[in-house]
Amino acid sequence: MNISYTSDTQYLDRPGGRIAFDLTGPDKGPLVICVPGMGDVRSTFRHLRPALVAAGYRVGCLDLRGHGDSDATFGRGAGHYDDTASATDILALAHHLRTPAILIGNSMGAGAAVIAAAFEPAMVRALVLIGPFVRQPQTPAAVRLAMRAAMAGPWSTRVWLSYLPTLYPSRRGDDFRHHREEIAASMRRPGHAAAFRQATRTDHAPAWQAAGTVRQPTLVVMGQLDPDFPDPAGEARLVADALGGGVLLVPGAGHYPQSEFPELTAPAIVEFLRQAAPGA
Repeated sequence: MNISYTSDTQYLDRPGGRIAFDLTGPDKGPLVICVPGMGDVRSTFRHLRPALVAAGYRVGCLDLRGHGDSDATFGRGAGHYDDTASATDILALAHHLRTPAILIGNSMGAGAAVIAAAFEPAMVRALVLIGPFVRQPQTPAAVRLAMRAAMAGPWSTRVWLSYLPTLYPSRRGDDFRHHREEIAASMRRPGHAAAFRQATRTDHAPAWQAAGTVRQPTLVVMGQLDPDFPDPAGEARLVADALGGGVLLVPGAGHYPQSEFPELTAPAIVEFLRQAAPGA
């Protein structure tokens, strides 16, 4: 078997800019594409990826538009950086790699994965949705308005970097500081802070509408203490029911259970994929 364990950054040309991604694992292994959320970078899967590779999967992790090593040149307006735009990038990467993919999406990346599965069912084998924003947040209007104001100006980067640790309510790990510095460095790149602000205005209604048409096997992974949802367990069940999928509720975890509790999250995801999309 020809195996490559490199994770060097590669680029996929898209209309308006480039999407950064890396590939790790057996060249002939079933493809998994990992999609981070808004304000994050692809190293959010740094703990999950080794488990997937060890299980025989070829893992591609991409950066959203205007995040990480991807370009922020796609235009102005939320529509250039929303769930639907990201869905087209996911599918373009699968086509570039010439194989259907299992999609693992975190946060906003989960909404994009659902839309991709609805757009081209033949190119998506299964879905793992982590802390998924697949519908509009069910938070009080005052809270939504306050968050929108906080993310509206040039101070948005500082606000986000201050808020980020609260999304890890139990533990952050020794590498959290480095990961946070990666995010900060990404946001200092030309155009990236503005692209992030555009992404914060994403309307997740298209993902929720698409969910009713998705038939791929689905696992919803939710942190029991995810502060982004008033009722994390209820949100997970609602999304899973809409997709005909199952739920993994991770005790003590916040919005990034794949990083906060990888010893609980990774084995469960690998086992789900072995049953839902055999072939590794």
